Amino acid sequence: MTPHPASPASPPDDRRHVVLVGHGMVGQRFLEALVGLPDAGGLRITVLAEEPRPAYDRVHLTSWFSGTSADELSLCPPGFAEEHDITLHLGDPVAALDRAARTVTTERGRTLPYDTLVLATGSFPFVPPVPGKDAAGCHVYRTIEDLEAILSDTAHASVGAVVGGGLLGLEAAGALRALGLETHVVEFAPRLMAIQVDDGGGALLRRKIEDLGVRVHTGSGTRAVETREDGRVRAMTLSDGSELAVDLVIFSAGVRPRDQLARECGLPVGERGGIVVDELCRTGDPRVFAIGECALAPDCRVYGLVAPGYAMAETAARAIAGGDPTAFTGADTSTKLKLFGVDVASFGDAHGTTEGALDVLYSDSRAGVYRKLVIGRDGRLLGGVLVGDTESYGLLRPLAQAGEPLRTAPEKLVLPAGLGAPTGPVELPDDAVVCSCHNVTKGRIRAAVTEDGCGSVAEVKKCSRAGTGCGSCVKTLGTIVNDELAASGVAVAPGLCEHFTHTRAELYDIVRVKGIATFSRLIEEHGTGEGCDLCKPTVASILAQLGGGHILDGEQAALQDTNDHFLANLQRNGSYSVVPRVPGGEITPEGLIVIGEIARDHGLYTKITGGQRIDMFGASVDQLPAIWARLVEAGFESGHAYGKSLRTVKSCVGEAWCRYGVQDSVGLAVELELRYRGLRSPHKLKSAVSGCARECAEAQGKDFGVIATSSGWNLYIGGNGGMTPRHADLLAQDLDRDALIRTIDRFLMYYIRTADRLERTASWLERIEGGLDHVRAVVMDDSLGICADLDRMMARHVEGYEDEWAATLADPDRVRRFTSFVNAPGTPDPAVTFVPERGQIRPAREDEPDRSPGPVLVGRARLEVRTA
Repeated sequence: MTPHPASPASPPDDRRHVVLVGHGMVGQRFLEALVGLPDAGGLRITVLAEEPRPAYDRVHLTSWFSGTSADELSLCPPGFAEEHDITLHLGDPVAALDRAARTVTTERGRTLPYDTLVLATGSFPFVPPVPGKDAAGCHVYRTIEDLEAILSDTAHASVGAVVGGGLLGLEAAGALRALGLETHVVEFAPRLMAIQVDDGGGALLRRKIEDLGVRVHTGSGTRAVETREDGRVRAMTLSDGSELAVDLVIFSAGVRPRDQLARECGLPVGERGGIVVDELCRTGDPRVFAIGECALAPDCRVYGLVAPGYAMAETAARAIAGGDPTAFTGADTSTKLKLFGVDVASFGDAHGTTEGALDVLYSDSRAGVYRKLVIGRDGRLLGGVLVGDTESYGLLRPLAQAGEPLRTAPEKLVLPAGLGAPTGPVELPDDAVVCSCHNVTKGRIRAAVTEDGCGSVAEVKKCSRAGTGCGSCVKTLGTIVNDELAASGVAVAPGLCEHFTHTRAELYDIVRVKGIATFSRLIEEHGTGEGCDLCKPTVASILAQLGGGHILDGEQAALQDTNDHFLANLQRNGSYSVVPRVPGGEITPEGLIVIGEIARDHGLYTKITGGQRIDMFGASVDQLPAIWARLVEAGFESGHAYGKSLRTVKSCVGEAWCRYGVQDSVGLAVELELRYRGLRSPHKLKSAVSGCARECAEAQGKDFGVIATSSGWNLYIGGNGGMTPRHADLLAQDLDRDALIRTIDRFLMYYIRTADRLERTASWLERIEGGLDHVRAVVMDDSLGICADLDRMMARHVEGYEDEWAATLADPDRVRRFTSFVNAPGTPDPAVTFVPERGQIRPAREDEPDRSPGPVLVGRARLEVRTA
């Protein structure tokens, strides 16, 4: 990217010149705070950035590997610099600082005067001084350019190691695992995430990560990186003398403040680094400020988290603009994130270092949950560690910050969600910080409703910035806003999300009645904004169920979550599982042979599931169409393991083989599964048919289950085996086949029509007014007069069903979605070849002409386009 063009020549500018060195997350937050102050009009602002792009979200940097673009990660809105008359120079870092002349000089030779200078230079990754650390294949994990280099190197790597088992190190390890590399984590401390979690939490986290195939080496240092003759990594030697055969290494052993400019111009720095600042973020020179990871705060800490950096940015902006700054004396270091699919959080005094502190523990190794609260002798919540279940983090962290004795027994607070833990922020005092990223208190959120007139969570977000950082406080934020609106006498709309005031059930009826076929029309006519990760998949499911066409066609494809987008179930290691439908568990010897051959040929792991199907694990995206083609040719179809739809109808062998069987349970199971296959619903659906009261198919633990009697069939609904298992309720008994199917038809369509987003039948049955009796009256007595409509909708579903795998294979445009890159093996484009870059291997081409135009950047691969 070229630097921001200089403004045309203009008369002398007598505004005070503020120069910001560094344009990362904290730098951008400083700019937003500064231009939002009343006296900002008297300032002229210039930004000198080292990276070739404006500020972007490093907190979610790893999402780049899963398809999030650099533009989507950007924190600098289009036109922001122009709107606020900010001159932004990209790719031109500051090389020297002259405090006497009050000038900065950049690497490109640009010299700029300043009245006030703000250093937001951040930090740099620490790489241990081990032999071989600069070998080809060694990387750090800090910028988008770093990730591009790592992705390029994975083309000829099979085993990777991450040096460092902290937050960023585990993120890097997760990325390598998702990219298909055998992965090792080497951590010098005795446990992973040693700063955030204790021994118990670290042990559980390690076990969960190792269960995913990642090898963890704690208590180990890196002695050397060994190289091959060509200079590339071949192995790592650990401190105990053992050797790991690896061909890619990522160093993520912590960061160090970038304070070199300050050192060179004589500004005070800490003994272990960091530019010394006071409570207003001023350095030893009152004209120079330092914020973020380069600054050593008054409490003698260098904060490596974004929330303290944001607080510094706010303080410095107010001090510079002449406002009333809030002194920065320290910050919250709480952390909440998901690593390898495992929720991890810590807050406050997580290790119980306060004198007299007591621990309250809840641990369930079977469920993978560890929760510890640290309680002071005076009854205050001091901190805690949460692994596996962080649902109550949004409540517990502010409670710890509030510093008041608990009014709820800690034994109750330590319980996970669903086991009696409180979920609302009713105990929080007004000065409790709910959003630590932007330092927003509960009182400020309440004031946004009562004083600023905000009537929704979206409006409060915009007004206060709460919930716009890491997002961990959004649930608590929503509860506070809704409670405050209700207390003010305002009816709280139970909307699906901030973009729709309607519930899922209401949106379903709107789409059905008005015949809406696209998300864009629905949000234009009945919503606001562009949608989000909540409403898009929900509307996609509604459209699919009401006849919106193939889910990968047109606008529909962009609405799907990962599983539906690839018609396969994403696994923890980044690969996908393929699950063909096996109605009733019946399968021919020929079918078994085909599945075995596919698994063998593609190197897939196979498992017979509790739903009487055969899962094949480990497929990459580009392998999926080839696997489907062989399955479809053998007579199989999609088992919809990826969708919120019917999974299976489990069955015992029934009267055909069992001496206790009284009905043909297998035949009915096959009929029901074929009837309801592909039925899109608010949540997944499972069913079973038992041939007698001995209940071998476990029908009473399913969303709808059928048990044979000597007089017919008993129908049970609302059971499941989720986190809170529920036995199904008897809806009707001794039904003949036609009455049974008609009743199931109506039950399913009524559930789909009225349930909330991601609401299982069990929760729906308990929530819906009137419960089981109401449902019985609707689907059997037609109390609402809608049974004819429910019957028609089910008939349309049955008649319109098509196998999504076969339909995808029949359309070349759909199949192209599963090509990993344009030069993928098997689908080469003769007009495109790789340009060697950072060690990439260039495929041989016999027909290459004698021309070599410049490379063109397409996606994340550098490609060379040749014209005929």
